Amino acid sequence: MTQTLRARIRAGDLLIGTFVKTPAPHVVEILGHAGLDFAVIDQEHAPIDLSQMDMMAMAGRAVGLPLLSRRWGKERDWIAPLLDLGLTGVMVPHVMNKPDAEAVCDAIRFARRKRGLSPSPRAGNYGGMSIPDYREASDAAGIAVVQIEDASALDQLDQIASIPDVDMMFIGPADLSQSMSVAFPSPDLDAAIERIIEAGKRNGMAVGLFVGDAAQVPVWHARGVTVFVCGSDQAMLRKAAIQMMDQGQSAAAQKEIVRT
Repeated sequence: MTQTLRARIRAGDLLIGTFVKTPAPHVVEILGHAGLDFAVIDQEHAPIDLSQMDMMAMAGRAVGLPLLSRRWGKERDWIAPLLDLGLTGVMVPHVMNKPDAEAVCDAIRFARRKRGLSPSPRAGNYGGMSIPDYREASDAAGIAVVQIEDASALDQLDQIASIPDVDMMFIGPADLSQSMSVAFPSPDLDAAIERIIEAGKRNGMAVGLFVGDAAQVPVWHARGVTVFVCGSDQAMLRKAAIQMMDQGQSAAAQKEIVRT
């Protein structure tokens, strides 16, 4: 039986995904065929609405690509509708303390008796699952990722990491460096990242990190990070397009040199 993404996170597997900023199910389908472990739909920094999420969730399930969503906003009422669509979980920005992390878990876990319950959406096979089966399956597979990207959260790490229903602390290095008033990258930022990694180790919780380049994965994996979001679909497209133009223009220039 194939392990769920949540089980793989908790087992400490090396997992690599990317942010998706383009509101198109085709992008999700392509990434699934490419073999990524997961993808995060970036509703925080891209214009992606609920109806677009619906189609992207359908594509993710069709190719077996687990999808999470990241979205702005202090309230947590946006979480359950996305899980109803069939998303695997959520990544919540700017979680600063234990009460905030508990509120995220309340929005995800039926066992906490605060999330609205109906097996009628896609996640419940449109009513094909019984309520007990739906509750059990959803709570077993649903992923709660809290983002650590504020200086004030660094003094709350053990309290956050001690919550059993939280699956991962995910580091947003750009916002964390801004909050700390340090450069990105910098030794001070690296030291803060190490603090988060150590808190994860003390509490048996996975730690994830955003990296702009896959070359950074081995470096941070050796230090204890197990989950990586590497770049985005748009960054990959831009990089490939620039590389194509550089190679094409270089070949044309070489041909012109030979001709002269």
